Formats: sequence, C-alpha cells, structure tokens
Amino acid sequence: MNTHKQLLIIGTVWPEPASSAAGRRMMQLIALFQDEGWNVTFASTAAKTKHMADLDELNIRVVPVQMNSVTFDSFISNLQPDVVMFDRFIVEEQFGWRVAEQCPQALRLLDTEDLHCVRRSREEAFKHNRKFHPDDLLKSESAKREIASIFRCDLSLIISEYEMELLQGFFGIDSSLLHYLPFMVDPIEEEDMRRWPEFNERSHFMTIGNFRHAPNMDAVHYLREKVWPIISQKMPEAELYVYGAYPSKQARDLHQPSKRFYISGRAKSAHEVMQNARICLAPLRFGAGLKGKLVEAMQCGTPSITTSTGAEGIAGGFEWPGILTDQPEKFAEAAVKLYTDKSSWEAAQQCGVEIINKRFADPHLGFGFMEKINFLMANIDQHRKTNFTGAMLMHHTAASTKYMAKWIEEKNE
Repeated sequence: MNTHKQLLIIGTVWPEPASSAAGRRMMQLIALFQDEGWNVTFASTAAKTKHMADLDELNIRVVPVQMNSVTFDSFISNLQPDVVMFDRFIVEEQFGWRVAEQCPQALRLLDTEDLHCVRRSREEAFKHNRKFHPDDLLKSESAKREIASIFRCDLSLIISEYEMELLQGFFGIDSSLLHYLPFMVDPIEEEDMRRWPEFNERSHFMTIGNFRHAPNMDAVHYLREKVWPIISQKMPEAELYVYGAYPSKQARDLHQPSKRFYISGRAKSAHEVMQNARICLAPLRFGAGLKGKLVEAMQCGTPSITTSTGAEGIAGGFEWPGILTDQPEKFAEAAVKLYTDKSSWEAAQQCGVEIINKRFADPHLGFGFMEKINFLMANIDQHRKTNFTGAMLMHHTAASTKYMAKWIEEKNE
C-alpha cells in the first residue's frame, strides 16, 4: 500500500519554466512537496507543448483530463489526493466542486500566481488613461469570480505583499485563508558573484518576457516608441535586445536593426542573456504579482530600471538595484546614467544581492508553507467551520456551475 501523501495539481497549462515566471514558480512548488516525500500528479486540459517541463523525468505523473466530463470524477475518486492545487481561479471554477464532491477531505489549495483581477483592472484603467484605484475592483466581474474562488478554497497562495494587504484590508478576507509565498531562490554567495561578468565585460540593454502576457507586450511597445529613441540619440552605439517566448507577428514587426532594436524571440538561456547584459529595462505600466524578470536580474547581478508597478512587492523597504521611474524621459536618462556610471552600477548590483538574500532566499518560506499544509490537513474540519462564506459560495456553485457542467456533459455525449 502506498503511504506517501498525494498532491494533485490541476493546471490551465503544462508548466514551461523556460517560458514564464509562472512556470518556474510551479516547479518550485512541486519541488517543495517532492522534497517532503509527496507523490505528485499533474493534470491539465491543455494540449502538451514542446517547451513544457519533462514531468515524467521528474517522477511526476502526467494525466490529461477533460472539462465537463464525468471521467474526471472517476479519475480523482480513484486517486484520492490529500491536497488538490488549482493553478488559476478559472481552474477552481471548473473542477473545485467536483473535487469537493469526490474527495471532501482533500485540502483545496489555490495558487493565484498573481491576482488576475488586479492585473486586468489596471490594464483597463491604463487603456482609459487614468490611475487604478482599488474601488475599480468592485465593478470587476473578474474580481467577483476570483475572490469567490479564494473563499471556496481552504488556502490561497499570494505572491505579493501588496496583494496580501489588498485581500485582507480591502476585501476583508481572513488571514487564515491566505498564505504569503513569494519566489523562493537560492542565496547569492561570494563565489557566485565572482563568476559574474564585470561591468566592462558586459554590453547592451535587454528585456525579457513572454509575449503572450499583455503587460510585457505593452512594455515592448513603450520601449520602442517612447524610451529607446531617447537612449539611442544619447548613445548612438547602444543596442537593445528583446527576448521572450511566443513572439507574435505584431512583436516581430517591431524588430528594427537599423535602430539597434532587436526582437530576438525565445532565449536559449534566459540566465545567460541576462547575465551578459549590462542593464535590464522593464517599463511595465500595468500588471500584478512579482515580476520574475526583475528577480532574475538580481540573481544575475544585472541592475534594472523599472516602474513602480514593476517593482511592486519586491524590494520591501530595501533600496532598488537600479532606478525606479514612471516617466519615459526620466526612464531613458536613468538608463544612460546607469549604463555609463560604473560606481552607480556596482552599487545597484549590491542592492540586488541584498534583496535576494534577505527577501527571497529565506529557507523558512518553504518550511513555513509545508507546516501550514500539514496543520490544515490535521484540522480541516475546524478550519472550514470558520469559513461560512466559503461554504455558502461552494453551495451555490454546486447549484449553478455544477448543473451547467452536467448539461454540457450530457450534450457532448
């Protein structure tokens, strides 16, 4: 008899750690459970891709599943997982009620990645040329759905302190339903720093990000139209390389070698191109969560210039490893200054080391999370008694989403 605890992850997509911060985050979470001896099964309705992680090699069971199908009920009933993790709220909407019916004692865990409702509301405010305010979320259908999903789950992982404060202070969600868990990385040691290329060994500017992610695509347009012309005028020999998975035709059309603005597509090694660049540019004008490119820049000893949105939730009171500004002219001026000033560049690099080692390399992050999981598993009935709102929302989900799904299931048959 298999005595190992069972984790089932239901993903919107198969994890691609080389394509996105979300993919790397998922692999970090899987590693935490495997290090504690858990068996892991990853299920998804998505088509497999050539860039997905080799889950079989990592001893992770891979199971394609269908939406609106009773076959999922049979699958999860046979598996009887101890914990089920949904990688987005839309997955919880589809499968949460089925998990609750077939495995009522299973802990339901939501990995938010970032708060989608915040990202979408900020994008909407940006399109209308106004500042985002939390009150915007009160009119957001996405917020209603995402907050309901957080209430229905036993625990939700929140990656940003800003989002933790928003959920508790603005939406009134009890802290027992939330767990702050940012990116978890290895500390930067002196030996690591000695291997970094030095200031004079690095050249050019770069940025990186999945082109399917709207904030990244907007940042590339912003660089191309507002920032790069100023930098290029002041530094005629400077080059900017834009890396990212899944570049669209719209993205490729921004490629302009005559202006030394290069759309380079997927990087063979994101770490390598980041570490060889002198400056990372990330003029993100909307978004949510933590920006993986900026954390990776610090891991590579690469100073960065970004916006208040880009830096959100990362520095935590420490000095930024580069420069923060929301104005295109100041952004370009900062880029030129940091690129040419060795002493400022080296000081910024050290700030990044401090942030990584004091904010994201704390081993207690992973230990604390697994302790929370074990505690909730042992006290799940009492935990759920204190979450009447979640029980109420699950009841109404079972009375609406469930029967819509069953109608679709019958129709498909």
